[in-house]
Amino acid sequence: MSVIDHLGLQVGNFPRALRFYERALAPLGVSIVMRVTKEETGGHEGAGFGRDGKPSFWIGTGERTAQRIHVAFTADTRAAVDRFFEAALAAGGVDNGAPGIRAHYHPNYYGAFVLDPEGHNIEAVCHAPV
Repeated sequence: MSVIDHLGLQVGNFPRALRFYERALAPLGVSIVMRVTKEETGGHEGAGFGRDGKPSFWIGTGERTAQRIHVAFTADTRAAVDRFFEAALAAGGVDNGAPGIRAHYHPNYYGAFVLDPEGHNIEAVCHAPV
């Protein structure tokens, strides 16, 4: 069972962030599974991304989250990490660490890092052996 149920970021440019995450997370099998309107939330629009109908990662309107944060998404394969990296760069992300082994974490830690349009460090990681 996961330790965290869900996580949310406020973004300064919701349409831009929505486009980025839709494209960047698609190779990981992560998509929008829920949307909320300003009327439903009392003033904020949001989108929940996840798998199997469960929104685990949210973005919403508001002032940009003040501190830059790091979020790592699980990938089933190293190829999915590679596809995430390519898709995230094509969607406007900035290279913050090309796909590769990070043996200082463990021998099978294969990750890639990008900065999203708000400057957050977004990672895809696969822990499986080759």
